Amino acid sequence: MVYPGYYVLAFIIAALIVFNTIPVVKAAAIKYQYTDLPAERKVHRQPMVRLGGISICASTLLALFLVWSLGGLADFPPGVSSEVWAVVLGSFCFFLIGVTDDLVSLSPLMRLLLQAGVASVAWEMGLRISVVSLPGVEIVHLGWLSLPLTVLWLTGVVNAINWIDGLDGLASGVAGIAGVMIFLLSLFMGETEAALISAALVGSLLGFLYYNFNPAQIFMGDGGSYFIGFTIASLSVMGLVKDAVATTVLLPLLVLAVPLLDMSAVITLRLCHGSSPFQADQRHLHHRLLKAGLSHRVTVLLIYALTLWVGSLALVCVELPRSPVIVGSTTILLGLMIWRAWESVHHSSTKETTVETKEGALNR
Repeated sequence: MVYPGYYVLAFIIAALIVFNTIPVVKAAAIKYQYTDLPAERKVHRQPMVRLGGISICASTLLALFLVWSLGGLADFPPGVSSEVWAVVLGSFCFFLIGVTDDLVSLSPLMRLLLQAGVASVAWEMGLRISVVSLPGVEIVHLGWLSLPLTVLWLTGVVNAINWIDGLDGLASGVAGIAGVMIFLLSLFMGETEAALISAALVGSLLGFLYYNFNPAQIFMGDGGSYFIGFTIASLSVMGLVKDAVATTVLLPLLVLAVPLLDMSAVITLRLCHGSSPFQADQRHLHHRLLKAGLSHRVTVLLIYALTLWVGSLALVCVELPRSPVIVGSTTILLGLMIWRAWESVHHSSTKETTVETKEGALNR
């Protein structure tokens, strides 16, 4: 049992720590020249600090430890406590992998091996997918398949969040929306420990988004995206797929549909073109929207709206009170953003046509 005040406290503490530590991290990184330089496939055009993950990780974990020291984890049974420690330690280890990559640039194979190793340890600690069930399909107990499937899920979500981190505020906003959905679902399903961790994570992401939204002052880097990705992936296991209920496996897939589908589509396209699935390119959804003529902010807000709409469908699956109203609201919001995006593209194409016409008249 977690008292409601603990959720609010974890959220506020995490947000305040991020808000006050980002300037310190940024100043230190600039001093020691740890910056991300511009490149052809990158959107930013000046060196940027990419160590914001330090503040995200520190704020989330410190907020949790402070709340737990006040009794926020006191009544959880030993099995649940083991899962919580798997999330905390696993997320910190993933942060270390990511921040090491930020500083010294690890190879893709080395990153995958380290990720799989940490995910396997988390599975051993009790953070595991044991059953799979879908509507109309008989519940299947995974047995020995639990380990590879859990590792695949944990590492897959981590890399999906990492790959979508291509525009100012995109990954932090998408992850924040996913965190809110996991919080609501976990709270409704009685998984209060997952809800508490979600509250702290959302608080840290909101504080970070203040500095990360376009125009960004700092990036989260691989350290941040790895930490966020593992935390969200493990919370979905701990809070959403415990029960052998037909809808539970759909919940994390809906909450994380946008980054997962984006990653799957990119990998498929790369393989079809004979490229390595780890070869960076501009096939991601946000790259395509930018090329279509959308502005940076409209692209990010459109993906926010899409993430929110798909995530709200998960609330209907568990029959959360007023979930139809929420879905209706997110549908309207998505429709408005699509209309705004269409107007942006139409205006951009009209402007280009006008410029071309004037240039043609001058040439004549």
